[in-house]
Amino acid sequence: MKIIKKIGLILLIVFVIAQFFRPEKNAGDLTAVNAFLAETKPPEAVKVILKETCFDCHSNHTRYPWYSNITPVNYWLADHIKDGTKHLDFSKWEGYSVKRKDHKLDEVIEMVEEKEMPLPSYTWTHGEAELSQEQIDQVITWAKQMRMKYALVPKPE
Repeated sequence: MKIIKKIGLILLIVFVIAQFFRPEKNAGDLTAVNAFLAETKPPEAVKVILKETCFDCHSNHTRYPWYSNITPVNYWLADHIKDGTKHLDFSKWEGYSVKRKDHKLDEVIEMVEEKEMPLPSYTWTHGEAELSQEQIDQVITWAKQMRMKYALVPKPE
């Protein structure tokens, strides 16, 4: 029994010390998505969906829950955000080419349609991010309309 207490004490000390080491937060300004919103003009319902389900991991502004202050959870969240912005970063929308914007919207359609986004690990703690079929349809309809507009844009030669 003594060895179990010693191991438990060591683990507790390691856990407490780990709390002093944290990853950098994704604490940019939400106005960074304004260029995306201005260009794509999503209907209000879709704008709310994007804000509640997408921007935390796919922009340079994340609304962090209370448990994000606990190591190792904060590293897990930081990894999710880094991976999310690697695939699609609404804050960098202006810098994407028309072809890339079209491709990103195609991926949005695919991921939402297949219910791969938002991630289940996100919806566990963000119940408001669980999309109904009506919301899925709204996002897909909007994204398809935007893809049609991008298809009409002349491509540079």
